Amino acid sequence: MVSAFDRIVLAVPDLGAAAAQYEELLGVAPLPSPEPYPGPAAWLALPNTLLELRQRDVVQPAIAGVVFAAPAGFAPRFDDRGLGISLSDGEVTRRFRRERPEAQCHTLCVDHLVLRTADADACVTLFAGSLGIRLALDRTVPEWGGRMLFFRAGKLTLEVIDSGPDTTSPDRFWGIAFQCPDIERSAGGMMQRGVALSPIREGRKPGTRVATVKSSCLDIPTLLIEPAR
Repeated sequence: MVSAFDRIVLAVPDLGAAAAQYEELLGVAPLPSPEPYPGPAAWLALPNTLLELRQRDVVQPAIAGVVFAAPAGFAPRFDDRGLGISLSDGEVTRRFRRERPEAQCHTLCVDHLVLRTADADACVTLFAGSLGIRLALDRTVPEWGGRMLFFRAGKLTLEVIDSGPDTTSPDRFWGIAFQCPDIERSAGGMMQRGVALSPIREGRKPGTRVATVKSSCLDIPTLLIEPAR
């Protein structure tokens, strides 16, 4: 059974340029992935997951997959719907945290990932049924895009938006939200590093405050969020 988000994988066409953008965004430089991990990649650790920038033959950067943490021996058969989902016992990421403390961002964590789908029931089968991830909420909110599912593993949420049967695009990870304890402080630090953000505003969830990241985010929809106090 899945226990946490081990890594979030971002496919990028130019690893050096992508690492520079994320260093501006998060204030920490991603470092080369540990040996014997194959191919050009750089990792950056946050308290609740790692971000993996992986150079691939793509035109546009995108969230290309998730590696979930699961016990050794847990090997369910599942259709990942083209989402690039895999499982790991987490040993390699634990070693990276121990050996590369300079690649760890302590001021932000990932609040949630957004996945868009045309088949919410298939996502329930995948994430709750096959992988054992807790379905924390299932509701329909037309003004927010349709049916919304919230899966919770570790201290991170996967938000699935089903826009209805007329949606023809395949399932895809769409965006990412970073959580901070003090949005003025975090936004101020980002702007000092040259990151452009929208004005701070009230979030959809009562008591939260958010700002949209406008640059240094690989053109992936990115939100900064301060939780309700």
